[in-house]
Parts: sequence; C-alpha cells; structure tokens
Amino acid sequence: MTHILLTNDDGYQAEGLRTLAKVFESFATVSIVAPSLERSGAAQSLTLRQPIVCNQIGEREWAIDGTPADCVIVALHRLLPEKPDLVISGINHGANLGENVYYSGTVGAAREGALHHIPSVAMSLCSKKSEVRFENSARVAKAAAEMILKEGLPDQVLLNVNVPEPWNGEVRFTRQSQKITRNQLSEGKDPRGRSYFWLFEQRIDKDVEPDTDYAAIFSGAVSITPLHLDPTHTESLNHLSHWGKQIAGAFRK
Repeated sequence: MTHILLTNDDGYQAEGLRTLAKVFESFATVSIVAPSLERSGAAQSLTLRQPIVCNQIGEREWAIDGTPADCVIVALHRLLPEKPDLVISGINHGANLGENVYYSGTVGAAREGALHHIPSVAMSLCSKKSEVRFENSARVAKAAAEMILKEGLPDQVLLNVNVPEPWNGEVRFTRQSQKITRNQLSEGKDPRGRSYFWLFEQRIDKDVEPDTDYAAIFSGAVSITPLHLDPTHTESLNHLSHWGKQIAGAFRK
C-alpha cells in the first residue's frame, strides 16, 4: 500500500494538515510528523543548538519540537519503519509564490524530502481570510499525488502547488516569479520603551510575467511549479570560470 508522509509548518493540529490526512487515508497509509507549534518562515532550517524533542500523539502521528525540515529528517531516520513513497507538506494557510519559496517552511519540508530522493510536494492555499476551506486544495493534492505515483518525478525535483480561493478549475504549470513584493517594517515601542518591528509585504502587481506562478493565481488558476534542488547558474559558471586563474594569481604576487 502507498505510504505518504505528511508534514507542514503550521503545526500538527492545523486544519490544512488534517484535511490532507482525511483525503489520503482513503487510499494510502498516512504518517504525520509535524511541528508542535507554528514554524512559518523557517525555510529548510535545522535545529542544531538544542535537542529535538519528539512526542507521539497517536498511531503514526508525532509532534516535533523543531522545524519542518527537522520533522522530515527525524521521520525518515528514526520514526518510520520504511521509506515513504511521497512527502507532502501543507496545506499551508497562505500563498508560497515567487521569492517566498526561499523563506517558506512548507516548501522547506518538501525540499528536505526531495533531498532524500523522495518525490515531494508543497501545498498552499492562497487566501488571507481567517476562515477558509481546504477541501479543493486537498483534492488537488490527491490528484497530483496520483500522477506522481503513476509517472514519477525527476530525482530531486519537487512540486510547489498553490491553489487560489476561489478556484476557476484551471491548472497551469508555471515558472517561479521574480520578486513582486516589497518588504516593509512597522515600528513600535513596547511598554519598556524598547523598539520592535513587524515585518510584512507590500505587493506590487506591475509587470507580472504571464507564465509565472503569480499570474496563474491572479487569474484564478492553480499554479504548479517544478523546483530543482540545484541552484547553479550554468551560464555564469561557464562565463566566469576564467576568474579562477586571476584570483589564484593574486596570492602569488
């Protein structure tokens, strides 16, 4: 029977994760290894300066005092009796588009799965509303999983899937957008007079390229972006290689 590892960055009790589990339990063995608390923005960071505490909360379910990437590592190396067929991270409550894939704990967990040569998917629902329904996103995740199990994914490629709300029923394969947001800081003072800052984004809708993830979501379509673990820019590698001799030569003078 197909074995699927579910994780996220919103915490093991998050509604998006629980909705995924219900959908996949109908045709797969599901293991849940997720952070004990919300770890949004953790990217693929690891816990290195303190122990990673693990609490079993049910059959094939664990809450980890660590990052989403920690969860995948602990699951694969200690908790699961066999390697899962898929790693699915989410469903995140909020979009993971463009440059946000570098910060996202949801994508970071899927990236960790791909690093271990396991087909992996990051699932996100693009909504800022406090009350949302995750059923459409879960069905998209199930359909994508079925395609992966049938046809496979290239090694160390993960899928970053974003589902708009509302969804018009269209699905597009897209490129990752370039940055279309501006980081903003809201400053204040706490009761002791210390400065603090809230980080948030200002969206810039200009010049969104039509084949990108943002363009798909703005039009009401699901965006699926294949991401590769190798970030090497081959053109620059070839173009800049002659610098090597000059840099080395600077130490011989």
